[in-house]
Amino acid sequence: MTQILVLIDYGSGNLRSAENAIVQASRDMPAVIRISSDPEDILKADRIVLPGVGAFGQCINALRAISGMESALEQRVRRDGRPFLGICVGMQLLATQGQEHGLHRGLGWIPGAVVPIRPADPALKIPHMGWNEVQIKRREAKNHPVLSPLPEKFYAYFVHSYRFQMQGEGPGILYADCDYGGAIASIVGIDTVIATQFHPEKSQAAGLRFLRSFMEWCP
Repeated sequence: MTQILVLIDYGSGNLRSAENAIVQASRDMPAVIRISSDPEDILKADRIVLPGVGAFGQCINALRAISGMESALEQRVRRDGRPFLGICVGMQLLATQGQEHGLHRGLGWIPGAVVPIRPADPALKIPHMGWNEVQIKRREAKNHPVLSPLPEKFYAYFVHSYRFQMQGEGPGILYADCDYGGAIASIVGIDTVIATQFHPEKSQAAGLRFLRSFMEWCP
């Protein structure tokens, strides 16, 4: 059966790069990849990807400016349980709030805040940009179908100045992090939601393996 994946177009995100990587990762699978800003397409999607490049406030405001988009996401992902992938700022928007250029309310799917990166080593530059080693927390990830095929450590490509700081004992799981003058959440998730701070579409073989696993995920 052909599955429909919708990449959300809300004026932010490396859409074509993400689309090309997903097409490559699923090239022998019966899948249709669509870019859309129509909430009706979200309500019909089998899986959804929310990319993001830019500032938290700009991105969440642009997403909410699309009439019906937030409620469509709540319905299809949180109620219907369709697989969802957030990428970079698309991951950060899942937080309760973002602190970039003011305080902004996020989608609130995973309790936490998006806060500035402040490396312990002052020689490390902001933004955190380039390749870094991602370490999967095997205890949390061992039964997750998207993560279990991946090696415990792999390199991925990052571009960001803010990080997702998860709330203590709240719902949501930290599946992987990287070290950049301190731990930075790299993969988080809850229920049928998984999200990456790094860009899988720019992360070569490991990124394609991750996207393939996401396309195969049937929660």
